[in-house]
Amino acid sequence: MTVTTENIPHRLAGRVALITGGSRGQGAAHALRLATEGATVYIADILDDDGHRTAGELQAKGLDVTYAHLDVTSTNDWEDLRNKISAAHQRLDILVNNAGIVHVTPIAEETLQAWNTVLSVNLTGAFLGLHTMIPLLRKGNRPAVVNTSSIFGPSGAVGYAAYAASKAGMLGLTRTAALEFADDGIRVNALVPGGVSTPLNAHEPGTGVVPETPMGRRADPAELAAAVAYLVSDDAAFVTGTELVVDGGFRAR
Repeated sequence: MTVTTENIPHRLAGRVALITGGSRGQGAAHALRLATEGATVYIADILDDDGHRTAGELQAKGLDVTYAHLDVTSTNDWEDLRNKISAAHQRLDILVNNAGIVHVTPIAEETLQAWNTVLSVNLTGAFLGLHTMIPLLRKGNRPAVVNTSSIFGPSGAVGYAAYAASKAGMLGLTRTAALEFADDGIRVNALVPGGVSTPLNAHEPGTGVVPETPMGRRADPAELAAAVAYLVSDDAAFVTGTELVVDGGFRAR
């Protein structure tokens, strides 16, 4: 399925957004969508070459996108980025905790190091984002947070113990943050994607979760970006502490 940026609403004008894992794939799609809707967007990643390239491509489209280096497991990196955004804007309106890694190993063969690495990036990284950016979000214009979970969080999957645990933890973190930050006017929700089409699986359109997906395909990253744009927009002004499942019917089986 091809998704274009034509006729996209302009709901995010004047908002400042930060997207982790934004150099490519799903994160880059989020950056394109939010910037097209009018947001000033920071994409943050450890993939510096890809990040600068993506930012440059979006800038060439006339979009306000800046790349910043960020290791989501590093408190120092988070603090440096907070200071950079604070100096430029004094606030943060949108945080999309998108950075994540996948590791596939049966529990009996898993190592503690690999387990800790996945949890550190996928879950602790999101915690550090909330923990570090909350002072700027409290100053934000209709602030909203989206945490990226996965259908393997609520459902589980053979070989994905660390990944599924991290994504299940993301749902708990999301609900708790929504409760704690409600009085600050900060909404916090989770995106729960199913299979997503990427360059790595483009030559295998019927593999992975596709056979178990009623719609018979993976999502285009732009379809997930549209869901994120909804969650951070005023159209979702009364939506917090919940999950938006975008999985082609996977969980309805």
